[in-house]
Amino acid sequence: MNWNLIEEQVTEFIKDYVQNNGFENVVVGISGGLDSAVVATLCTRALGKEHVHGLLMPFHTSSPESLEHGMLMCDTLGIKYDMVDISPSVYSYFSRFHAEKPLQIPNKCARERMSVLYDFSLRKNALVAGTSNKSEFMIGYCTQYGDNAAAFEPIADLYKTQIFEFARHLGVPDVIINKKPSADLWAGQTDEGEIGITYKEMDEILHLWVDEGFSINDILENGYARETVEKIVARIQNSEFKREMPPILAIDTIDYWGIDKGKNL
Repeated sequence: MNWNLIEEQVTEFIKDYVQNNGFENVVVGISGGLDSAVVATLCTRALGKEHVHGLLMPFHTSSPESLEHGMLMCDTLGIKYDMVDISPSVYSYFSRFHAEKPLQIPNKCARERMSVLYDFSLRKNALVAGTSNKSEFMIGYCTQYGDNAAAFEPIADLYKTQIFEFARHLGVPDVIINKKPSADLWAGQTDEGEIGITYKEMDEILHLWVDEGFSINDILENGYARETVEKIVARIQNSEFKREMPPILAIDTIDYWGIDKGKNL
């Protein structure tokens, strides 16, 4: 990958999209992880540090390391940030409507964070910069209208393994690059552990299926286990709704009003 060229393309995209829509500023959710570090860096280079505002939004189960790395990233870039503890608002809801399924609290946290980001987008007259990568986007490892909601997505066409390389090119601190990717859903949680496959193997399969148009049998000929390949393909197919805008039914107004289509109106 020509990372100099990609950096130029992405920063131009950010600058053009933000300014062409009448804005000068962006807000970025800073998780302390790799993707938000890369996006914050790219936005800062595209717009200048005075036009990028970070938001650190811990939950009570969040790792202290995540907060530490988030602040490190903001300080490294020289961008201003606010810290918003989402615990009170999330627990206020669940104190009345108790969580009955494991994903309810993580999903609520993701959507609460996006709610905060959009509130600050109004406060700062800014667009919300998304931090999704292609690996997680393709398999639906995201919360609809949570972490996959944003005004624009600057790195969503790069696989997670590519994000690691891009981060090194951009000079993201090693302590962030070298730790295991985690959505920080609970103590000790890792993305690869929850997904059940390494990013390296998943990205190889995704590349063959998505970019090269290989069939499952074609992918199997490259030495991958059938169970693994079918699992990844199923996740892609079952999460298609997360990658599409809500469908709008085109109402047949002529039929609705009971007017004969054949008549000359």
